[in-house]
Amino acid sequence: MGDAVVRDVEPEVGGAGPPAAAMSPWEAARYFFMEAAERVGIDSEIVTLLARPYRELHVEVPVRMDDGRLEVFTGYRVQHSGARGPYKGGVRYHPSVDLDEVRALASLMTWKTALVDIPFGGAKGGVQVDPKALSKEEKKRLTRTYTQNIAHLLGVNRDIPAPDMGTDAQTMGWMMDAYGARYGHTPGIVTGKPLAMGGSRGRMEATGRGVALVTRETLRALGRDPEGIRVAVQGFGNVGVYAAQWLCDLGCRVVAVSDVTGGVHRPDGLDVAAVQAHVDASGGVVGFPNAWALSSDGVLEVECDVLVPAALGGVIHADNWHTVQADVIVEGANGPLTPYADWQLQRRGTVVVPDLIANAGGVLVSYFEWAQNIQQYRWSLERVNDELETLLCDAYGTIQTRAGHDGVSLRNAAFMIGVERVAEALDLRGFV
Repeated sequence: MGDAVVRDVEPEVGGAGPPAAAMSPWEAARYFFMEAAERVGIDSEIVTLLARPYRELHVEVPVRMDDGRLEVFTGYRVQHSGARGPYKGGVRYHPSVDLDEVRALASLMTWKTALVDIPFGGAKGGVQVDPKALSKEEKKRLTRTYTQNIAHLLGVNRDIPAPDMGTDAQTMGWMMDAYGARYGHTPGIVTGKPLAMGGSRGRMEATGRGVALVTRETLRALGRDPEGIRVAVQGFGNVGVYAAQWLCDLGCRVVAVSDVTGGVHRPDGLDVAAVQAHVDASGGVVGFPNAWALSSDGVLEVECDVLVPAALGGVIHADNWHTVQADVIVEGANGPLTPYADWQLQRRGTVVVPDLIANAGGVLVSYFEWAQNIQQYRWSLERVNDELETLLCDAYGTIQTRAGHDGVSLRNAAFMIGVERVAEALDLRGFV
């Protein structure tokens, strides 16, 4: 075995903190990993194994468009670590998708699945494309071609994709069919499928529900009653909508929401169902009546108690962290805070609940779906929700205990637990 890890960039362990200069998603993910590895004294050889992905696939995705043109898109599938089980991670369709981002998201999935203690490793996939610019048929052809080009990496016990930004249950149905055309009917090859194709009850709303549950647990730990707590949500998509709905059910007051079209703010609280109806009718939150207009990022600066960034990564950074007024941030998105912003907000006393636990509801119910497909037995919605709450709240409690015991932030504690568990698996399997 090697010596304890020595990293090339000094982590923040009571020191000057991370650099303010912009980091790429992969650099930010590596920073948090290396910081955790140093804190817990992970063996340097294991750090070497985990500091880079196991496998990266870059594919061309040619698509015949509706007008007869041939467009070639760029696709990726990155498998970070399979030490604890099959690779697990979503597929993202977005113009900003690149290898750096997919690599970072794959590594975060490794720590997330370990943190909530489910038998998966970490992976991520994506195609650099604007899905809103595609017709349904074009998106279907793109999905089938992408799936065919990465199919040799997939398998019920090898790598199981799921929905992410720009993809949904229908996309997973196309992926399942494309895989099945080559390898036979295999419902467990993807999760987040339509219910009629073997999907799980409760999967669509699972991530948002998890955000609300973790917010509830955080408020309890702080001795605060959810009733009347002011919440702002950036990203009124699948995660943000369900999070807002469940938070309202807990008694919170959602005072601002935003999406790509802009944002709306009402200090005495928005009617979330009415906002959703407006989005369904108009395509965005902009123009919702009897509310103040905001920019998409303006919601980050709204006066509130809890901020839920549930859109893109890196939205809170060195240039705007000081404008955040919330004293609790619950990361619905992956990596919405840069390391520097995270460090500064922690120093200010802001409680930051990291994405590793805050948005883990989706992968937990994906695990339930995978298990149901293998067993060929469907669970009730009540069982799905009960199991989700139990596993998520147990994991959150473990983070709280570790943070208190070691005198570290919730993010530090979450990464430390995840990294330790993956390192233990690597050691037990004899990788080093």
